[in-house]
Amino acid sequence: MKIGGTPYRTIWVEDDARSVGIIDQTRLPFDFVTLRLRSLEEAADAIRSMRVRGAPLIGITAAYGVWLQMLGDPSDAGLEAACTTLLATRPTGSNLRWALGQMRSALEPTPPAERSDRAYTRASELADQDVATCRAIGEHGLTLIQQALEARGGDGPVNVLTHCNAGWLATVDWGTALAPVYRAHDGGIPVHVWVDETRPRNQGASLTAWELGQHGVPYTVIVDNAGGHLMQHGRVDLCITGTDRTTAHGDVCNKIGTYLKALAARDNGVPFYVALPHSSIDWSLANGFSEIPIEERDADEVGSMRGRGEDGRVAQFAILPEGSPVSNPGFDVTPARLVTALITERGICKASAEGLAGLYRSS
Repeated sequence: MKIGGTPYRTIWVEDDARSVGIIDQTRLPFDFVTLRLRSLEEAADAIRSMRVRGAPLIGITAAYGVWLQMLGDPSDAGLEAACTTLLATRPTGSNLRWALGQMRSALEPTPPAERSDRAYTRASELADQDVATCRAIGEHGLTLIQQALEARGGDGPVNVLTHCNAGWLATVDWGTALAPVYRAHDGGIPVHVWVDETRPRNQGASLTAWELGQHGVPYTVIVDNAGGHLMQHGRVDLCITGTDRTTAHGDVCNKIGTYLKALAARDNGVPFYVALPHSSIDWSLANGFSEIPIEERDADEVGSMRGRGEDGRVAQFAILPEGSPVSNPGFDVTPARLVTALITERGICKASAEGLAGLYRSS
């Protein structure tokens, strides 16, 4: 996608062929800053600190983190250390473990002297595959937006509600939940996005709003609790969110607050879709409620907010009474029964074991 008219991916290999470039997402929307990752430790810190975030992008960053480790230590011990370090950075998403599994499979049979080249090749292949996958998700999801426009009698815009950020900033390019929106907008279909602010880190207000604005897609930021009200008044045609991990039976784990949107959508007859690549499916899990580890994040995310003051400087501001206890679960699980359908790179299916198996028989 484009920033100021210039095409960007969210991650790239720098010209020195020994480091990786990323967009520092913690600086958005106020500053566009790129960083250079030169080591395994820097890649792990970028994931842990959420300079890169979004399940697909986390996986690709981890793959390149393994490559950075192989440049300096291609031994079996070096490979093991890389995978162990990176796996510990974020526990909830499926893509991280998947990408590390892909790197292990490619590197373990490879002689250490050849591992850095093989790691570079495999990580780059995974990045390119992510772009192709998200583009395909956009094509399949586009049909749902076209159907919504037809249901409106051709009178646009189609109003899409999303939660958190599942746009191109969460992937290498295109995004998952927003890929259909971009395809619709680029194809001349009038579309408008309701952007949940997505407390506590405000990924909707700071990231989704920013990238939609950069691409010229009409949007409106709303507080997290406004979605149900808009649905009650017929102002939402469909919801599309992403997911960090989806079970083999179709339960969906995503940013905290997704479950409440799904409940409101069901009560108001609004279709609720989840867009995901194959790497977000955890085939080893059946029940999302008892088996997916929910990340408990730092209390500072709830107790403070980042913003720009009247003097123009960006700062962190405390918003709670001093000493307030805080609970900050990062994700919740939406049961498959509340999901209208899953949008994947292979097509659209029911959120069920049978639906997923129909698209991914080999898995």
